[in-house]
Amino acid sequence: MDEKIINYIESIVLDRSDLLQEMEAYAEENGVPIMELVGIEALLGMLRIQQPKRILEVGTAIGYSALRMAEALPDTTIVTLERDEERYEKAQEFLGRSSARDRVITLLGDALELQEDVKQHGPYDAVFIDAAKGQYRKFFDSYSEMLTPEGVVYSDNVLFKGLVAEEVVEQKRIRNMVKKLQDYNKWLMDHPEYDTSILPVGDGVAISKKRGTRVEA
Repeated sequence: MDEKIINYIESIVLDRSDLLQEMEAYAEENGVPIMELVGIEALLGMLRIQQPKRILEVGTAIGYSALRMAEALPDTTIVTLERDEERYEKAQEFLGRSSARDRVITLLGDALELQEDVKQHGPYDAVFIDAAKGQYRKFFDSYSEMLTPEGVVYSDNVLFKGLVAEEVVEQKRIRNMVKKLQDYNKWLMDHPEYDTSILPVGDGVAISKKRGTRVEA
């Protein structure tokens, strides 16, 4: 998205609470990846329309997006997973200062090893994937099975700063990541059980909706 457009949207977004702004500053100062402001506002808009009662988030980091979702959806419980102990503890600290803390359940561990713990808190109306990009398909396969019939999977960072559209990426590590995201996006689009749309907001958000029974014309 054009930088002028991004700056314009950010300029008219409502002010966040002092706690959220403190979290934004902490993330910037410490190099912690959190959703871009325009991207998370778009995600929250979609969630307000969907009105999920229970959300699974893969990738807590410092708890920023979990708290944003909890504040935007006062009747929703968020279960969020984080494998980095330092970030998990920081998330606990931030979330503990929020009035929404009782609706955010944080689990420490590798998301690919927590299925049994996660299942105990389900089923889920929405799954939000925002963790290791090279593992997106595994996350999707592991947790989409815990969705309700009308469930939706939201995947962040699927455009990876626009690099998925580049024909040549010089740096090998980045090139491998781009290839995995390109494969993931194509796999989502071809998935027989989901309809997927990719929105060019923030760093790219894919919305994958479970297909219901199709009515033949």
